Amino acid sequence: MPFIDSKISVKVSDEKKESLKAKLGATMSILHKSETYLMVGINDGYDLWMGGNKLEKGAYVSVSLLGNASPADYEKMTAAICDIYQDELGIPGTAVYVTYHPVADWGWNGSNF
Repeated sequence: MPFIDSKISVKVSDEKKESLKAKLGATMSILHKSETYLMVGINDGYDLWMGGNKLEKGAYVSVSLLGNASPADYEKMTAAICDIYQDELGIPGTAVYVTYHPVADWGWNGSNF
């Protein structure tokens, strides 16, 4: 039950959003999850500041998942996410924050997992 929510300072075309979604889906195995239930949110044109300065190109990526992963898996996931945002949108890893949110209870379709 992963959810990857991105707040991105640049405007992103629908085509790029599809590409981001697909590439993020391919990373799910890093966290020992499947893309089957992955939900992705992309909020582009979002104002972000880092260190008091407005970012021309930046991203905040929040990854929520049922259960937990190891610190090593989170490290690999962060690297993969930063690579995706660099390759797809030209956002450097120095302007990408990634947070992880393990969730004990996750509901879907009228019940919980």
